Amino acid sequence: MYQVDLHSHTRYSADARTEPRELVERAREVGLDRIAVTDHGTIEGALVARDAAPELVIVGEEIRCHCRTELIGLFLRERVPQRLSLEETVERIRDQGGLVYAPHPYAYARQALRRAQRALTVADVVEAVNARAFLPLWNRAATRAAERRGIPAGAGSDAHFPFEIGRAYARMPAFHTAEEFREALRRVRPVRRGTSSPFLHLASLGLRCGRMAREWSTESGRLTAPGPATAE
Repeated sequence: MYQVDLHSHTRYSADARTEPRELVERAREVGLDRIAVTDHGTIEGALVARDAAPELVIVGEEIRCHCRTELIGLFLRERVPQRLSLEETVERIRDQGGLVYAPHPYAYARQALRRAQRALTVADVVEAVNARAFLPLWNRAATRAAERRGIPAGAGSDAHFPFEIGRAYARMPAFHTAEEFREALRRVRPVRRGTSSPFLHLASLGLRCGRMAREWSTESGRLTAPGPATAE
């Protein structure tokens, strides 16, 4: 049986700090057999990690749809743009032979029920255990929803820092391809090793704000820089 962390981030996400190679090392250290790298709006970090460990890394992306619902595409070959409609996002994932993973469907306060209902209508896998969902009722609601709808229940650490990797994972039969993964979902079981502190959300927010400030400063510098001198 494999231990598979289905949700993680590298520094290619604005709110994460983990280097792709560091992610690979940590995943091996905690005994994971596979890990999905699912940065926000990009697959660059996942591709770098896969180059370092092709037998370990699943290329994914966390995608925010126009309706603000978040989905994860697993086994992607190409980036899916942000803020497309829910339907087009799903179509683009599946056109690549990928699977639709519903991350932390009930977590956090803002329109959680509405976002969950949208995600659950299209999901191939539901994240029943998310290690960053620090209120137990969030994961319990996701688990019950997966059971009611007959959707396989996965798990992921949602790691933004190296020490979070592997805090939640899916235990499932071995697989190598997306099709084998789909088959293995028949015997998947979510496992939680620990829960990340809510203060880590603040740390991630700080990283995001710091990067935004640096980008704004750099862009402002470009706009205010003097142009080339011209002869009179």
